[in-house]
Amino acid sequence: MKDTDLLDAHRQELWRGTVVLASLLALQKPGYGYGLLDALERAGVPAPANTLYPLLRRLEGQGLLTSEWDTSGSRPRKFYRTSREGVRLARELQKEWSAIDRALSHLATEAETETADGDAGPATT
Repeated sequence: MKDTDLLDAHRQELWRGTVVLASLLALQKPGYGYGLLDALERAGVPAPANTLYPLLRRLEGQGLLTSEWDTSGSRPRKFYRTSREGVRLARELQKEWSAIDRALSHLATEAETETADGDAGPATT
C-alpha cells in the first residue's frame, strides 16, 4: 500500500467518528441534508452523501434529531434540527473530544521531549 493510500485510509477512519458530532452541532440551526453536506464541507469535515443520509435517519431514530417537511417550495424537503437530547449529547461529545485532544497532545509532547533528549528507544510501561 502506498503511503498516500495508507494516510487516506487512516484519515477516513479518523474523520468517520466526527461526523455525528459535527452534524449535531451544525443542525442546531435547522437544515436539510444537502445544506448539511455543504456546511460540513465548508467546515472541513468530509462526509460523503451516501453515508450522511442514513446517519440522519439513525440520529432521528435515536431521538437526537427532529424533522419536519417543508412543502412550501416546488419540491418537499425534510428539515432536521438537533433535539434537546442531541444538544446534550453534543456537549458531552465535545468534552470527550477535548479530553482526547489533551491526551494526544500530552503523548506528542512526551515523544518530542524524549526525542530531543536523545532517548529514541522503545517505550516502556
